[in-house]
Amino acid sequence: MKVLKWVVGILVITGLAVGGYTVWERLSRVETTDDAQVDGSIFPLSPRVAGHVIKVTVHDQASVKADDVLVQLDPRDFEVALAKARAELADAEATLASARSDIPVLSVSTASALSGAKSSRQDATVQVSWSEQALGAARARLKTAEANVRVAEANASKAAQDVERYKTLVARDDIPRQQYEKAVADLEAARANVDAQKAAVTEAQQNVLAAEKSVEQARARVGQADATVEGAMTGPQQVKSSEARAQAAEAKVAEKRAEVEQAELNLKYTTITAPSTGIVARRSVEVGQYVEPGQLLLAIVDLSHVWVVANFKETQLKDMKVGQRADLEVDSNGRTYTGHITSLAGASGARFSLLPPENATGNYVKVVQRIPVIIDFDAGQNNDLALRPGMSVTPTVHIH
Repeated sequence: MKVLKWVVGILVITGLAVGGYTVWERLSRVETTDDAQVDGSIFPLSPRVAGHVIKVTVHDQASVKADDVLVQLDPRDFEVALAKARAELADAEATLASARSDIPVLSVSTASALSGAKSSRQDATVQVSWSEQALGAARARLKTAEANVRVAEANASKAAQDVERYKTLVARDDIPRQQYEKAVADLEAARANVDAQKAAVTEAQQNVLAAEKSVEQARARVGQADATVEGAMTGPQQVKSSEARAQAAEAKVAEKRAEVEQAELNLKYTTITAPSTGIVARRSVEVGQYVEPGQLLLAIVDLSHVWVVANFKETQLKDMKVGQRADLEVDSNGRTYTGHITSLAGASGARFSLLPPENATGNYVKVVQRIPVIIDFDAGQNNDLALRPGMSVTPTVHIH
């Protein structure tokens, strides 16, 4: 009997040892915590333009799909603004087309005007040269005519003296009367020659005056041609000015096109849609309400992509790595989901708190810190969208 008691005692001790070892070995392969919850994306929706609400299509807790219309603002003011912007764009494009069409016409006309002005100046310069040559010749003829007058007057004076001398001699019959009559005829011829030479001088003077006037007119034409050339030389500047106007018109078109795009965006912003599939929460908008940009209207809780944030003690992270398998027991439905670690936080949760701990005060008490670990659900685990952000989870990570 005594031996039996010893055998039973040994068997009990051995069973406890085996069971304890088994439990220890199993627990050494996993890490678990009850400080974990489901997390997900919550999208707060606010208008990007101000306006009056004319339609609200959802209520709190309603299920919506991505791109479903949630709130509609009155679009009429924005439609008018878009029509005005498009009209201003059309006007700017017409101005640009006109400015561009003027450039080649102005370039051709400028080149033609400059070429014609230079040719006219060259012709006027040639005319000045010819007129000056004609004036020189007229002045030379005038001098010759004046010299001929002096010669004719000298001949007439000599002929008059001969007549006076022959008149005395013919009265005394010292010379034949025929010689005296010849002297009288020579005097008449000399006087006629004087008159003719004087008439030639007058004509030469008139020719000089005409030549001088011709020179003045030719020089005036040169001055006019110079002025025309100077005016034509401003043509390139006019072309550049026209090009600058065309560039300004292009900038105006770009500005008006941007205004049209902005007006189109503003009109599009009057329709507020769901950014993703989810559940409506915190709805605070009603029909007839005037809303401002940035004002919170409602929120969309995205149920299609949720994850677990588990706050493990720092002493549990020794063998924990990204990619390790995890079992996720959710308190709300008692189900256990599967997942895997996707990331470990870069700092403890205390470092991101509103009042981080200050350990340099001298009152330091060592506290085991907790590090947030992100665990994603495996594909297909949440097809029924039963998980909600904030639900409590007990994750068990298989570290070995």
